[in-house]
This record gives sequence, structure tokens and C-alpha cells, in this order.
Amino acid sequence: MQAVDQSREGKRAVIVESDRGRYRRMVATVVSDPLRNRFQPLTRTLGMPTEPDTHYDPSLGNKFIFVTGGVMSGLGKGITAASTGRLLKNAGFDVTAVKIDPYLNVDAGTMNPYQHGEVYVLEDGGEVDLDLGNYERFLDVDMTSDHNITTGKTYKHVIEKERAGDYLGKTVQIIPHITDDIKRRIREAAAGHDVCIVEVGGTVGDIEGMPYLEALRQFAHEEDEEDILFTHVTLVPYSKNGEQKTKPTQHSVKEVRSIGLQPDVIVGRCEDKLDPETKEKIALFCDIPTDAVFSNPDVEDVYHVPLMVEDEGLDQYVLERFGLADEALPEGERANEWRDIVTTEKSGTVDIALVGKYDLEDAYMSIHESLKHAGFELGVDVNVHWVHADGMADGYDDQLEDVDGVIVPGGFGMRGTEGKIEAVRYARENDVPFLGLCLGFQMAVVEYARNVLGLEDAHSAEMDEDTPNPVIDILPEQYEVEDMGGTMRLGEHTTVIEPETLAYDLYGDTSCSERHRHRYEVNPEYFEQFAAEPLTFSGTAGNRMEILELEGHPYFLGTQFHPEYTSRPGQPSPPFLGLVEAVTDGSTTSATDAATETDGETDTETEVTH
Repeated sequence: MQAVDQSREGKRAVIVESDRGRYRRMVATVVSDPLRNRFQPLTRTLGMPTEPDTHYDPSLGNKFIFVTGGVMSGLGKGITAASTGRLLKNAGFDVTAVKIDPYLNVDAGTMNPYQHGEVYVLEDGGEVDLDLGNYERFLDVDMTSDHNITTGKTYKHVIEKERAGDYLGKTVQIIPHITDDIKRRIREAAAGHDVCIVEVGGTVGDIEGMPYLEALRQFAHEEDEEDILFTHVTLVPYSKNGEQKTKPTQHSVKEVRSIGLQPDVIVGRCEDKLDPETKEKIALFCDIPTDAVFSNPDVEDVYHVPLMVEDEGLDQYVLERFGLADEALPEGERANEWRDIVTTEKSGTVDIALVGKYDLEDAYMSIHESLKHAGFELGVDVNVHWVHADGMADGYDDQLEDVDGVIVPGGFGMRGTEGKIEAVRYARENDVPFLGLCLGFQMAVVEYARNVLGLEDAHSAEMDEDTPNPVIDILPEQYEVEDMGGTMRLGEHTTVIEPETLAYDLYGDTSCSERHRHRYEVNPEYFEQFAAEPLTFSGTAGNRMEILELEGHPYFLGTQFHPEYTSRPGQPSPPFLGLVEAVTDGSTTSATDAATETDGETDTETEVTH
């Protein structure tokens, strides 16, 4: 690699070019200005932003952290990576992330929630893996579809180029064509950021991930060594005699090295912190310094992982490894909002029922996280009680008698819809705070039409094509759509909010922008029948109903959009904050009450019940 004058002072160009000539980056001209130290671009080769509020420093170049996992999937390497990114952001750097999913699906939009958890929707309408949600929440950034690389997306692009004749008759192969496309996508996603974290889904050794690991090997060969950091997350289990076992880690690293990669950092996922002897053993057999072995033990909540990573010193090690320690904010000047938020003492407990159809917690991850964010803001623990919608179909109200609030989430298909309708009825008739999301919003309309307007056969056309009263019908633009993947009304859309409504009080504005994922909407033919009712559509997008609320009810709100996708620690989603606040005001269960009932012997703890 050749670098030309990387001084940060004066009017200098920073040019980096690989010795193979494959990758050329003209970074920026730096102009010293006592009033506004701004960077003036020489080129937009990588589309680097130049706005002064991006916090991006072109003179630093791009730094890449590649995160792989070993031994088994589901170790939490994404949370580890996101936590590291959060700390780097606290230190003053612009951080982004890329999630690689080695499946042949183009995106996650058609995937079964039982297998992969929720489908997370991005601002631009991308349907992606739930890990992207963690990155958005931890880094407090809005990502795009370009930050999710799938095998299906990559292969589709390369095949389309071959069909168009772009390869000029060459034999199209995994190497170099697929690997080159992977590298291109990573570089484009990293453009304009100081640090890019790239997480490779799955486990090292999986056949699906081989092209990506080869691409990363090539990537590291093409970049400066000091700009690349390989982090490997492995499992360190206990034996029956209580000894921390390193053999799984040793074999996992052996697999990584057989591919041509050498981990720079090893993070051990374990029940407790790694013993000093365990760290030394891992360092010896995996050929890395002892101070490059870190613990990531179990914690009570994922939002405490950044605190654990900071205590371990992983963030400082990364800064020193990248040569960024001198560029980072002094520790006393770094943002501490995260620690303040997640360590806030709770003064009460509320119980919220989640009435859904997928009995996998990850299928509703963003809802769980949004409730936590609201709890952080209000200083209460939120206990989420799982209620299977199928079990509510015959009106078993006793399942909701002991909860303070009800959420009916989104979903697809007929199964569970009658139970969701019953849950809406219970909340409406018993003045229980209620929040309906997407399908939950639609079922609130159906319930009201049946039980208040007297349209006994009212339903959604999605569930019953022959219903005589389709109060929910397909979007007009969906009539000619045949493909399932990526064809819904997706991404961020603006909703106009009526003043002097609950929605206006929540958002504090006459409009809001939230993310959508639906094919059906409130049927315009029934607008007049709802017009004189206490059920008010307080948010609209043109002729589309987006928000409903019920006058005279403590808290009854439904949204066609998914507010859970934009909720962040310190910035809770308004509908969720409103729900928990309403529940807190009306709840009879508090930390003080609980202490009184048990003579002060029992502490309140957060739990999730299925």
C-alpha cells in the first residue's frame, strides 16, 4: 500500500492505492479553519458525505472490524459487535455496521418467524434480519438495505450482470465474481464512516459462509493491516467439575485459520468472566496476545453488554489497534447517556399481555425492546406476559384479568385472528390500556365493526375473501401483484395527525414518519359508518387510515405502521411510551405494593413469561 501525506493539518490530499491497483481511494482535502474545521472533498469516488454534522473524519480512512462466530450459532456475536460499536461512537467516531446473511433468500421478507424471528423493516423498506434492529438501536442510526448482504442478493446481482453481458464472455465463478461483489458491497456500505463493523452470520465452517470468508481474506489482503481487525466470538462452556473449557475455542480458531484468517481478538461467551488461566490458555493455543482475549459473560439484559465490554477494555484495545486512541475523546468527555439510561433504578412494575400467534420471543423482538425503552424512560420494570391468540378465540378473558395493558401485534394469515379480536374486545370493554400494531390495528377495526356497529360478519378480506363486510381490504396497488417478496407497502411513510387527539399528544406534532409493512388497509367504503363514532381515525396518509383511537378510554390506540422499529434507548417510541405511562398511572402493582405484600422480603425483577 502507498500513502501520500496523511497529515491532518494544512491543505493536503490523502491518497491510498493498493499495490495491485484494484482499489483506489482519494479521501479528502483538509482545510484548517479556526472557525469551522471542515473537510473539503477532492472526489466523490466513494460517495462520502461532507456535511459538517456527520462526525466523519476522512483523514482517518475506513477501519473495518470483521466479526465471526464459532462452536455454535446464537452466541450473541451481533450484540458483542453492536456493543463495541456503541462504545466507539461514545468515543467520538462515526460507526456503521453490515450484517452478512449466508442464505439464498434475497431478503428476510418471506422467512418463517419461527426459524429466524421477526422481520425487521428499515427506513428504505428493506426487510432484513433482526440483528439489523440491534445495530440501529445500539448505534442510534438508520440503516439501509445496503447494510444487509445476503447470498440471494449477491448471486441475483451477478447473474443479472452475466445475462446483460457485462462480463464480456468470461466464465462467471465464485472467485472472483461473487467475492468481488461481496467486497464492493462492504466498501459501499462503509463509505463515509470511520469504522464499519461487518458481522458474518452463522458459524465458521458452514458451507454457506465459505464465499464470504474468502472475500474477507481477500479484503484484508487489499487493505492496510492496521485498518483491519478480525474478532472471533466463541463459546467457553463449563465442565461438570466447574472448569472453563477452551477446547471448543481452540478447534473453532483452527477452522478459521484453515480458511486463511487469523483472529486478532477472541471474545469468550460464557456464564461468568473468563479466569486469567483460561485467557492465557486461549492466547497460547490460538496465537494471540493474552490482552486480546476478552470475556462476554451472561448479563441480565443485553443493554448491559456495552458496560461489560467497556469494563473488559475491548473498546480501548480496538482504538489502540487501529491507531485511533489519540483521536478519541478523553474518557471524561465521552457520552455516558447509555450507562445512565440502562442503570436507572426502577420504582415499580407493570404487566403487559402480548397476544400473538408466534410463540417465539424473537418473533416480536422489537416490541419487547420498545417496552424496555419505555420502562427505562418511566423508571418501571415491564413484565411481558405471552398470551397465545389461539387460546383466546373462545373468549377466555381470565387470561387477561391480571394484566395492566394489552398489545396485539402484527402478523399474517387466519390463525389466531379471532383470538386477537377477542383481546381487543376485552381491552375496549374493560378500559384496559390497549395498543394494536398493523394487524392489531386492523383487528381493532374489525372488532368495533362487529360489536359496536352491528356488522356481525365484518372481517378482513385477507382472512375471509367472501365476507359481506370487508372493513379491511387489499391496497389498490396490490391487486396485480403476484410475487410475495418485497412487494408490500414497505418502509417509512408520513402520517398526518389531527390536532387535539391522543396521537397528537403522543407525537407532539401534526405529522410523524414511521415504518410500514402491509398489503391491507381500512376499506374506504366504510369511512362514513365510523365517522360519527367514538372510534376516531386521528392519523391519515391521503385516503389511508393510519392511526385510530377511542374517545373516553384510558388508552386505546392502533397504528397501521410499526412504531417499534424506530424505538431506541433514550428515545422510546411514543405509542409504547404512552401505553406504559397509561398502565403505570392505572396500575395497582408497584415496587412499594409488592414489598408490602411480602413484608419487604422480595425484590422486583424483570421477567418475560411465555
